[in-house]
This record gives sequence, structure tokens and C-alpha cells, in this order.
Amino acid sequence: MKKAEIHTSKGILKINFFENDAPNTVKNFVDLAQKGFYDGLTFHRVIPDFVIQGGCPEGSGAGGPGHTIDCELDGDNQYHDRGVLSMAHAGRNTGGSQFFVCHSRTNTAHLDRNHTVFGKVYEGLDVIDQIEQGEVMDKVVIVDEE
Repeated sequence: MKKAEIHTSKGILKINFFENDAPNTVKNFVDLAQKGFYDGLTFHRVIPDFVIQGGCPEGSGAGGPGHTIDCELDGDNQYHDRGVLSMAHAGRNTGGSQFFVCHSRTNTAHLDRNHTVFGKVYEGLDVIDQIEQGEVMDKVVIVDEE
């Protein structure tokens, strides 16, 4: 089973993937991370009590990896709770590299089954609240665990 670690100056977000619910989305994220795509990118969008968003190579929210992936919305874990990792997109089936992590369930229920949930932070939930706009992802590490 693969996991991810997003390293920042505020701490590390440790993530469990939902490979059964979103296998292609997980594979896309893992492939990009293993190529070093996310290393040095910023959280370009931070909205308190909503989300922290990163993964744009331009830092503007308009960039991507040069390809798109389809949404995977039918799994059991498609609910945007605190710590959930989900794909950002500009419309159905336009996701690529941008992702967000939810602060809480309060303002995210409308995202359920509209954005692909593909993981959840299991350690470092406090780090989510400390991330500010422009915070750098020093590196994203994929960890293989049995």
C-alpha cells in the first residue's frame, strides 16, 4: 500500500491513499510525485475553514502537468471531511496535478461526488491549519508500505 508525505516548513502531512476508490487519480499523483513534479511548488490558494490547494507549476492556479485525468466519483470515500485529499479541476474530467486538502466538513459538502477524493491525512492535521498562501512544498515523498 502506498502512502504520501508532503513536506513543508510547517511540518509533514502524512497521507493514506484511497486506491480502491480512485486508482487512476492515486496513480497520477504518485507518478507526478515520483518525478519530483510537486517539489518546490506552493500552496497557491488557502481559504480558511475551506481548503489549502497546491500543485500548480505556475503558482497561479491555471497550470497543470500537460495532461488531464477523468474524475472518479463512485467510490465509498467520496466525502470531503477534515484532512481529505481531493483533486482540483476546472470542470468534470479536467484534473491534472492540482489538489486540495480540506480544513473541515463545514464548507465542503457541496464538493462530494464533484471532486475526486483520493486520500486523507492521517498524521499532521494540525499542519493543515498552519499552511499559509505561498507556503512551499519542499518535497512530496511516496512511501511503499505492506
